[in-house]
Amino acid sequence: MLQPQNFTPLQLATLTAVVLAVPIGLGVYIIGHAWWEAAVFAVVVFGGALWMIHFIIQQFIYRKLKLIYKLIYRTKASKKQEMYYNYLLPKKSIDEVRQDVEAWGQRQQREIESLRANENFRKEFLQNLSHEFKTPVFAIQGYVETLLNGARENPEVAERFLTKASRNVERLVNLIQDLDEISKLERGEIKLSKKNFIIQDTVREVFESLSLMAEGRHISFSIKKGCEPPLTVYGDEEKIRQVLSNLIENSIKYGKEGGSTVASMYHTDGRNILIEISDDGMGIAEQNLQRIFERFYRTEEGRSRDVTGSGLGLAICKHIIEAHGQSMHVRSTPGVGTTIGFTLKGRRE
Repeated sequence: MLQPQNFTPLQLATLTAVVLAVPIGLGVYIIGHAWWEAAVFAVVVFGGALWMIHFIIQQFIYRKLKLIYKLIYRTKASKKQEMYYNYLLPKKSIDEVRQDVEAWGQRQQREIESLRANENFRKEFLQNLSHEFKTPVFAIQGYVETLLNGARENPEVAERFLTKASRNVERLVNLIQDLDEISKLERGEIKLSKKNFIIQDTVREVFESLSLMAEGRHISFSIKKGCEPPLTVYGDEEKIRQVLSNLIENSIKYGKEGGSTVASMYHTDGRNILIEISDDGMGIAEQNLQRIFERFYRTEEGRSRDVTGSGLGLAICKHIIEAHGQSMHVRSTPGVGTTIGFTLKGRRE
C-alpha cells in the first residue's frame, strides 16, 4: 500500500489532479445530466491540474532539492550527475530525500566530532611536545649559565654540571630519534626484515641487557612456568627486541621495589603467538588504559616516577606491532600490576 509521505512528484500531482477532476466532473453531470460533458470536463481538469502541479513541484521544489544535493556532495555536477539530477532525483519521494539529507547531516556531525577530537589531540600533542623539550633545554640552559658565571673555575662543580648537561643533551637526542622513528613508522618508510626466531631466546637476551637496571630496584626476571618450551615466531627480530626492551624497561620503572617482571608466551589460535610482559607495580587506572599508547601520554603517577623517558616508547611499540599486522593490548589494576601484550605470527615455513 502506498504511503502518502512516499509519493513521488508525479504520483503526488496525479493524486491531486484526480481529487480536483472527480468532484468537478460530478458537479457538471449533476447540473447538465450529460455524462460525456462531465467526462470531458473531468479529463480537461485532470490534464491541466496534472501538468500545472507537476510543473510547480519540479520548478519550485525539486530545483531547490537539486541545489541541496549539489551542496551535500560539494561538487559541480558532471554530465553523469546532471542526468541523475534530471531523471533520477525527481523519481525520489520527499521521504527519501529527507532520509538522504538526514544521512548527510549525520555524516557531517561525525566529521565535526572527528575534527574536534583531532584538534584536541593536536593541542595536547603540542603541549606535551613542548613540555618534553622544555625540561631538558631549560636544565641545559641553567647549567651553562652557571658555568659561564664562574662555576667553571671550580673543577668539581664544572664536571658535575657538564655531566648533568650531557645527560639532558642525551635525553634530547633520544627524543628527536624517537620522533623521527615514529614518523617513519607512520609513513611506512621503515621496512621490516622478517624471519623465524625463538621468542624465548629474544626475551632472555633483553632480560640480560636490562639486568643491571633491574638490580638497582631489586626486581627479578623470569619466564612464566609452562612457557619455557621454545616457540618460533615470524617477524623482524630487531624490532621485536625493541618492543620487548621498552615493555621490560617500563616494568622496571613502574614496578614494585623488590618485585618481579614475568614474561609469558602462548599459542592462541594455532597461527599466532601471544607474548605478554607482566609486573606487580603501581598499575594503571581504568580511565587511562585506552590512552597509554598515545604519543607523549603518561599518567601523573608515571610522569613523577620517570622524568627521563620521551613518552614515545609505547607509541613506537604499537606502530611496530601494527606494521607486523598484529595488535597490542593492556590489562591493569592499580596497586596490583600491569600486563602488556602483543601477538605475532607463528613459524612460517
